[in-house]
Amino acid sequence: MRRSLLALALLCVATPALAAMQARPVEWTVGKDRFSGYVVYDDASTAKRPGLVMVPNWMGVTADSVERAKAVAGKDYVVLVADVYGKGNRPKDAGEAGKLAGGLRGEDRNVLRARIDGAVAALKAQAGKAPLQADKLGAFGFCFGGSTVLELAREGAGLAGVVSLHGGLAPGKQSPTADRVRTPVLVLNGADDKAVSDADILAFEKEMDAAGADWQFVDFSGAVHCFAEASAGTDPASNCRYDERAAKRAYRMMDDFFRERFAAD
Repeated sequence: MRRSLLALALLCVATPALAAMQARPVEWTVGKDRFSGYVVYDDASTAKRPGLVMVPNWMGVTADSVERAKAVAGKDYVVLVADVYGKGNRPKDAGEAGKLAGGLRGEDRNVLRARIDGAVAALKAQAGKAPLQADKLGAFGFCFGGSTVLELAREGAGLAGVVSLHGGLAPGKQSPTADRVRTPVLVLNGADDKAVSDADILAFEKEMDAAGADWQFVDFSGAVHCFAEASAGTDPASNCRYDERAAKRAYRMMDDFFRERFAAD
């Protein structure tokens, strides 16, 4: 028994620490403004892998958003949890979040586009610091974040693909969309989401068709806003609540979408 314990002790000493999921703080600038997020990846392997920019919901970069990024990253991706509000601008509640998000997603979205472009550039800059294949990039986002990644498609960014999970669909009046959508788009929407009208959906589909986009739109029956985020809770009276069935299907569809897109590039 003592010999077995000694052997186990020696084995523990000789064995290196197990690799772990990394969530490393990273900062970048857009013009004179500084932004702060996290780059997330599994360091069990040094093999290079595609990168995804993740734009959180309107609460911005939080511990919950970092955990969600870890779940998506797994062993397959390097994920940048993107800050579009600016370093130190962390809303304390929904009221503050609404003001910050509302100021960016209005009729003029040039500032929002510049900031999400900056996040994509920040992810690219991680090549050599993280196991990133910098020529294979995509983006996804939740709620306000879903609206934000659609702006990447609208502005003509050449990403492998973007996915909006329960995001708003309406463009700003100064949207540049017109024969410029080169990024394939997947929209995952709650069919009962009161924040997204039938008119919004029809207008989005027409917008994407007019721009020659490769787009897919999926409605999940019974699901409302926030359906892919467990932290939203399950209050049946709320238009922002988690739906386990829809969430599982949505994450599986997003995974299939990005696997197809990165295999095609």
